[in-house]
Amino acid sequence: MSTIRLLLADDHAVVRRGLAALVGAEDDLEVVAEASTSKAAIERARIGDIDVVLMDLRFGEVGELGSTPGGVEATRAIRSREDAPAVLVVTAYDSDPEILGAIEAGAVGYMLKDAEPEQLVGAIRAAARGESALAPAVQATLMGTLRTGRPAHPDTELSPREHEVLKAVASGETNRKIARELGVSEATIKTHLTHVFGKLEVSSRTAAVAKGRELGLL
Repeated sequence: MSTIRLLLADDHAVVRRGLAALVGAEDDLEVVAEASTSKAAIERARIGDIDVVLMDLRFGEVGELGSTPGGVEATRAIRSREDAPAVLVVTAYDSDPEILGAIEAGAVGYMLKDAEPEQLVGAIRAAARGESALAPAVQATLMGTLRTGRPAHPDTELSPREHEVLKAVASGETNRKIARELGVSEATIKTHLTHVFGKLEVSSRTAAVAKGRELGLL
């Protein structure tokens, strides 16, 4: 069995350590290098000893197009070269602009950071084979885009996971209970709620539920 050589590109050291620990338990996966910025990821990928890049989308940088996350630009730059490694996005963001931007830039797969370990490992192996690897929520978003013929606007529509969290909030569930039901951390639920508040232009759970009902989301 050949070893799949990985580059971990994420600006959070704790995330890189977590990913390294996860893949380190697999005989056919090896972390060759890490990068804390999109620029560093581009430069390191050029060396040629990487099979798959695990790419975050946001590095605290502002891309050339202003709102474009650094990870999308890094993906495009990496994939533009001959014999480029596969890029598997691993991020917390699952809205249309991020998903479509990453795939259009050349990413072979798109996984969320709350994915089960076996799902992520399977996605890495699929990416190394050149196969598509998409998280279920991402698949749902893409199918919705195909059905409507246009991507959802981030300020007016919620991603499938954000919609799921909003419905749970409307049912009176706490962050802890929602996290337990979805199998993710409370911090992840808080991140989703922050996105919901921003898209609905509200500042509280009560207001989010009211706005969601007004828009027909609940």
